[in-house]
Amino acid sequence: MVIPRRLERIVKETLSYSSSAAILGPRQVGKTTIALDIAETMASVYLDLESRIDLEKVKDIVAFHTDNRDKLIILDEVQRLPEVFSELRGIIDKERRAGKKTGQFLFLGSASIDLLQQSSESLAGRISYLELHPIDALEYAEGSVEKLNTLWVRGGFPDSLLSIDDKKSLDWRRSFIRTYLERDIPQLGPRIPAETLERFWTMLAYNQGATLNAAQLARSLEVSGVTIGRYLDLLADLLLVRRLRPWTFNINKRLVRSPKVYVRDSGVTHALLNIANYTDLLGHPVAGGSWEGFVIENIMSIAPPGVQPYFYGTPAGAEIDLILEFSPTERWAIEIKRSSSPSISKGFYIACEDIKPLRRYVVYSGNDRFSLSKDVIAISLTELMSEVSNQS
Repeated sequence: MVIPRRLERIVKETLSYSSSAAILGPRQVGKTTIALDIAETMASVYLDLESRIDLEKVKDIVAFHTDNRDKLIILDEVQRLPEVFSELRGIIDKERRAGKKTGQFLFLGSASIDLLQQSSESLAGRISYLELHPIDALEYAEGSVEKLNTLWVRGGFPDSLLSIDDKKSLDWRRSFIRTYLERDIPQLGPRIPAETLERFWTMLAYNQGATLNAAQLARSLEVSGVTIGRYLDLLADLLLVRRLRPWTFNINKRLVRSPKVYVRDSGVTHALLNIANYTDLLGHPVAGGSWEGFVIENIMSIAPPGVQPYFYGTPAGAEIDLILEFSPTERWAIEIKRSSSPSISKGFYIACEDIKPLRRYVVYSGNDRFSLSKDVIAISLTELMSEVSNQS
């Protein structure tokens, strides 16, 4: 089964007006598949920089480009050779002066923009960054509650989601985690024992959606708070963890100011906790936090560029799970409930009075849309994703 990825069309459009584009996303999320599909539609040359032979080919990127200047050059796992970007600026500018202003390079990277700072500095104004998220509910679930639950349990990595059964899916995710811990992270330079980082990653999964308590994590791992920050930065840079910032603007109240932390893919969360199937998940204490993280990641996978996500909380209990800020004057407040019969706490209404959102939604596990009060709409995940997408 092949699931068409929405980003493929966007990448093609981007290459039609930009000199270069970069698809960012964690390993095995489908970046290479998109790139190879694009390569079939236009003259291209593809190189995997994890291959020693391909890596040698682009050590002299000027010479390689001279031999392939009439093609789209696709460089996979480009974080392996960040120094290549210092040469690319001159190549792109030379081609622009010669009249070739679009479709020169496509980069694939398993790291965030922050980790690819050299590209950001060298190619400013010459590159468009696009993030490929795991398969989301609009791409897979099609309004089916059963498919949505499968996506929640297994996560959105294609090989996990499309496994023949839950056991094979869990085995794949466990292997995915071991590969990151034992091969990928050491290759990026950080000298962190794999066992220590796995314990940290698992602690984050147990506390899915909790406010970051660096001191408590540091005591549990017997490291410093600074070290916890370094571990968290690493997993965030690898697009494996999300730090959801608190909304703290123009409010004369005591507010929660630490970020919430989520393991981004729900399937990875469940693998770290040894949750094998839907029944096991429903009986696990992490179910609520896992659903919350799953909903947030799906919404962010469809959010237009520039939309800023936040949460809101006060020590007194006023809270909103997710705030989408489309502009300084347009905010949506989103509460996330796993129940099929959602209800709203007084704290949500108090928080809405504080931030004054334009729209107020409760995402729940059903498919119907209905009013919970005068200003609050209960809505399915996929329908809300469609509404968010229509804001672009």
